[in-house]
Amino acid sequence: MFINNASFYIPEGRLENDFFSSKYNLSHEFIYQRTGIVSRSIASEDENTNTMSVSSVEKLITDNEDILQNLELIVGATYSPFDTVGTLAHAVQQKFSISGAMVVSISAACSSFINSLEIVEGYFSSGKADKALVVTAEHNSKYYNLDDPYSGYLWGDGAASFIISNEKSDNSIEIIDISTMGLAEVDKGPEGVFLRPRDGGIRMPHGKNVFLNACKYMTESTAGILEKNNYSKQGLSYLITHQANKRITDNVRYQLEIDESKVLTNIEKYGNTGNASSGIVLAENWDKFKDGNIIAVTVFGGGYSCGTALLKK
Repeated sequence: MFINNASFYIPEGRLENDFFSSKYNLSHEFIYQRTGIVSRSIASEDENTNTMSVSSVEKLITDNEDILQNLELIVGATYSPFDTVGTLAHAVQQKFSISGAMVVSISAACSSFINSLEIVEGYFSSGKADKALVVTAEHNSKYYNLDDPYSGYLWGDGAASFIISNEKSDNSIEIIDISTMGLAEVDKGPEGVFLRPRDGGIRMPHGKNVFLNACKYMTESTAGILEKNNYSKQGLSYLITHQANKRITDNVRYQLEIDESKVLTNIEKYGNTGNASSGIVLAENWDKFKDGNIIAVTVFGGGYSCGTALLKK
């Protein structure tokens, strides 16, 4: 299974630390040291999860509109939908007139991107599809709680899109293996971080518990998938983590004994863009990867949940 094409969309709006400094009486230095965030990408009033998804796909086909031909499956991933019925996957199908494709939407918190890849793997393995479009997007600024001084300053918006098929193409990346796991029985589970639209929006009342479990399970998931596929930690070319918090990424890197130069991030400029974050980092660095590179994309989400995709250029 190969990722043949990748793109990402980041809205133009930005919200800097100074806004939250005045609102919460927290300094820029405190927020940056705690999270690694300087600014957050913020969707405009006329943007939402569906429109950002469409914008991401528009960038995907900039040089080749034919890549949407013969699509058999569209998988959309988000926990911050514009419409829970007409999902972002449906919006993409309508906009680009992708007739005959199966359409699936998934919400597994910040693990959703890796889960969407696993769904594609399942359709391919069953013989029901050979070519798919995965679109991952978040509109956190629609749901975040600006009255929450503990996590209100974390969130950003964005989207990423990927063409996946069973055929290798120029500049494609192979998906070697995918591993996911639900962790609802662990510690605070669903209460660690949640989104309740009519009851305070996105909140993270147990940030320390989220931190500890994110560090533990992203490390274990990455180490496990490397060992399963006979790769050493030292043989890893690049590590992409869910962009939740730079301190989490640093902790995972330290536990895996990976040099900082191998870690790809964007949380400093976009904030925590939820499940889309790891996909955006992957797409943003697409041209950086060289033949033979081994890339681990590891995530941790509310619920709790975790997952890792092992890739080879």
